[in-house]
Amino acid sequence: MSYYRQHVFFCVNQREAGAQCCNDHSAQEIRDYAKNRIKKLNLDHKGKIRINMAGCLDRCSEGPVIVVYPDEVWYTYVDKEDIDEIIEEHLINGRIVDRLRI
Repeated sequence: MSYYRQHVFFCVNQREAGAQCCNDHSAQEIRDYAKNRIKKLNLDHKGKIRINMAGCLDRCSEGPVIVVYPDEVWYTYVDKEDIDEIIEEHLINGRIVDRLRI
């Protein structure tokens, strides 16, 4: 059994020379928001959910990305409401959010 039920990685990479990257879409701010939401929901401890930042996940052309493990589900997002939906539907209720899946 893994230490956390789910591990959510947010790409927060910043590429140089104007190349498209996740951090151009406020990825660090959105990651911080998700981490705080999980903490407020008391889901941030052993056996629950861990929110982490990641370097480049190499899918920058698909917008800002996150990946949920061990589920191996990749998402993109536009705003905090999309993150709230992923938290509620996928992380809490186990239902993949197809409209945000990549």
